[in-house]
Amino acid sequence: MNANAPARSEPDSGPSLIIVEHLGKSVQDSTGTLEILRDIHLRLAARETAAIVGASGSGKSTLLSLIAGLDTPSTGRVLLDGQDIFALDEDARAALRAAKMGFVFQNFQLLGSLTALENVMLPLELAGRSQARALATDMLGRVGLAQRLHHYPKVLSGGEQQRVALARAFVVQPQVLLADEPTGSLDFATGAAIMELVMQLNRELGTTLIMVTHDRDIAARCDTRIRIEAGAVAAIERN
Repeated sequence: MNANAPARSEPDSGPSLIIVEHLGKSVQDSTGTLEILRDIHLRLAARETAAIVGASGSGKSTLLSLIAGLDTPSTGRVLLDGQDIFALDEDARAALRAAKMGFVFQNFQLLGSLTALENVMLPLELAGRSQARALATDMLGRVGLAQRLHHYPKVLSGGEQQRVALARAFVVQPQVLLADEPTGSLDFATGAAIMELVMQLNRELGTTLIMVTHDRDIAARCDTRIRIEAGAVAAIERN
């Protein structure tokens, strides 16, 4: 490992938290069968940070969606902490996501009718957690938005909106955080600050991070890089 790399929690040496086996995804179009992903195999440990990299259209975001159970595979399975998520029905998968996963997207996906505080409180309230306001207030403070609790997304900068999205994702203390190009719509300086915050929160909370990115510097900071080419795993590199 690079001696100059930032400190972070090392992944567990025990059983894999996430296991992907023979995962494939194909769809029908006017020309026949389009194979998006084929025979993907992965294992990731608790607290591991992994970057999914590759050219546009290679299947990176589809793979992330399948790991999250947001899409269904044509073949194969995904196990989260020993549970085959596709053995569950749609409602049970949604409950599993709510209990164990957090999500950060390129376009933030905040609810415009809710304040920053209300956006972060929402997943706590949906999960029936007590002290949702206090927990959300604390998390917004941790991402540097203690003075912006009652502002709506439309008056927040892109960087501030992504900080709200991070607070919303981390406030439930998920086992797994899935991020799809979390800095893709931000300028370089803002994106760098957001990634530093992602890594810091990930270390503090011991989350397993799986992130789609085109940024080589961001990918290099992760424990593992999974390169996807033409819908297949071309290489897996570990620090």
